[in-house]
Amino acid sequence: MRRNVILGCVFWLVFPGLFNPALSQQPNNKAAAESASAATPKGSETEDSIAKQVASFASAFNKRDAKQFALFWVPQGEYIDESGETVVGREAIESFFTKVFEKKPEVSVQLITESIRVLSDSVAVEDGKAIVAPSPTEDPEVSQYTTVHLKVDGKWLIGSLRDSFVETDTEPKVLSDLEWLIGDWGSEENGVRSESHCRWIANNRFVERAYTTTQLDGSTTTGVQIIGWNAQTNQVQSWNFSPDGGHAVGVWSAIEGGWLSKVTGTTGTGESTMAVNVLKKLDDAAYVWQSIQRTVGDTPLPDTDEVIVRRIPSR
Repeated sequence: MRRNVILGCVFWLVFPGLFNPALSQQPNNKAAAESASAATPKGSETEDSIAKQVASFASAFNKRDAKQFALFWVPQGEYIDESGETVVGREAIESFFTKVFEKKPEVSVQLITESIRVLSDSVAVEDGKAIVAPSPTEDPEVSQYTTVHLKVDGKWLIGSLRDSFVETDTEPKVLSDLEWLIGDWGSEENGVRSESHCRWIANNRFVERAYTTTQLDGSTTTGVQIIGWNAQTNQVQSWNFSPDGGHAVGVWSAIEGGWLSKVTGTTGTGESTMAVNVLKKLDDAAYVWQSIQRTVGDTPLPDTDEVIVRRIPSR
């Protein structure tokens, strides 16, 4: 079920606030947060309600309680999996996911909503991508989903949920999609300045991103990230090396208007790290980045704010 419309790149996996060494830090620059908010308009009240329901839906899945999970559907709701198998009714859906959770007792999901179309006061259609991790040690699998939400007695429930395959991309296509990243980028958070330089290496088969972070006291740290196609797994990966000796590997997947990556690694002191990073391109000169579901060892960390990273004009 692995899907590989995967684009790789970049971004802040080794900057302060992610993995090393200041993973517990969180961007709080007010101007950047306001700019990011302006770049991502708030949805309608209906969209906001559905977004909260989607978050609760994912949380219920991750608790792996099939009975509670099935209650998110209307009594005669349906679930259609990637093979086309249709499961109708709450009891049948509960039975279906009971088997899923028995087979994969550590399975978890991250849902990325790409669009919500409000058709009426009681009907809305959501499109998005589901990142399913069979276990904490296995690579995530990505599928596209479409959900028909129905408002029943003031509460949004699922009328129909369909999963579908994400078409596999090819190395030449993916590499060409990295072209816009070539050049210099910068961002500033709480007086800490980060700059990076992206360039092609190895006969244009990989992108190297070298970065420098300048602290308030003028001290600097440097690190590097390599992004390219992994022919063995048929996906794009990023390999990150940070100044404290930490390292991480990211598996990338395309979403509407950008990319997301599940990143696993270790700090320089040997603690395991994990995060899901979301990047949305604003235009050829700016993108918005956020890191969610972050952990160091067994300790969860809060999501970061959205941060705008801007292209630095050629000097």
